Amino acid sequence: MDGMKRYFKRAFGCFALLGVLFSLCGCACGEISLRRAHGLTKVTVQIDGAAVPYYAPLYVAKEKGYFAREGLDVSFIYADASTVLKNVAVGNVEFGFPNGDSVVSAIANGVPIGVVHTTYQQGIGAILSLEGNPVRKPADLKGKTVAVTGLGSPNFVQLQALAAKNGFSLRNDLTLKTVGTSAITQALQGGEADAIIFSRVRYFAMKNKGVPVHEIPLERYFPSYGNVLVANRYLIDRYPQTVRGFIRALDASLSDLTHGKLAGGVKIAMRYAPGFKGEEKQVLQTMNELFVGDLWQSDLTRRRGFGFSDPKKWQSIADLQYRYGLIDTPVKMKDYVFQPDYFQAKK
Repeated sequence: MDGMKRYFKRAFGCFALLGVLFSLCGCACGEISLRRAHGLTKVTVQIDGAAVPYYAPLYVAKEKGYFAREGLDVSFIYADASTVLKNVAVGNVEFGFPNGDSVVSAIANGVPIGVVHTTYQQGIGAILSLEGNPVRKPADLKGKTVAVTGLGSPNFVQLQALAAKNGFSLRNDLTLKTVGTSAITQALQGGEADAIIFSRVRYFAMKNKGVPVHEIPLERYFPSYGNVLVANRYLIDRYPQTVRGFIRALDASLSDLTHGKLAGGVKIAMRYAPGFKGEEKQVLQTMNELFVGDLWQSDLTRRRGFGFSDPKKWQSIADLQYRYGLIDTPVKMKDYVFQPDYFQAKK
């Protein structure tokens, strides 16, 4: 096996161990007992990464009372994707908001979770480079210094797949660096890396600040979903009304943000992300161009509603990971992805 694949499997080894745990102790490992206070059901959603204004749909749903209207008192906490998925599976939190690629990896290793709302309709991975030294196609990465945030990151998965598809080796044909999330764009601008495999969000943020940055969205080459809402399987089976209420509140927020109330939503989101103070204009531009334009909506959601997804696309994501050896077991994603209307019929 290629060395980089070994690194990836080691990084996601926690999923395999967690899957073994569940196979030994049964579904009781992830049982949840919902708590109520002041007439509301208390639930927690753990979000992939840190508090940033781009998670506005969740923040707006809380601050405008949409969660409360559904009988929910929602709290937010944050962690990396693998931690989010572990905590959802074992019942430490009711919901998670990780990247779709990480979800597939967890499911392949037997982690009992379900996707209940495909919030981002596209992946957010991208190859970013500067216009003075642009990467215009994946093969241009050969001979360059390329940075990722970690060998367990979703973007590293995509980089491995790009290398396999385009016939170059991560070990022999480029110099790979890992740089923390907070410093990776500075590494590109400072010349420490010729290209970074990171987020389309940062492309728009850099562009709106006047940085001459070039972008290749990875969605052009590989299907992907960005952040999606996942739930504990025990919660899905025993408390579908709680899942339904969360989805309704999230959809109400998304409707606001995509129908003329984005600026107000950004103001709300900035309360949760004070580190972005002074960048309100750039954040609003990014959210209007990327999130309203591409991520929260698609032809499918316009027909059926927010959070709906294409089962064939989910399956192709899983098939791709299996083909390139990133997961060891084929996965039938239809058993793990629920369309939002599934919960409308449940009592």
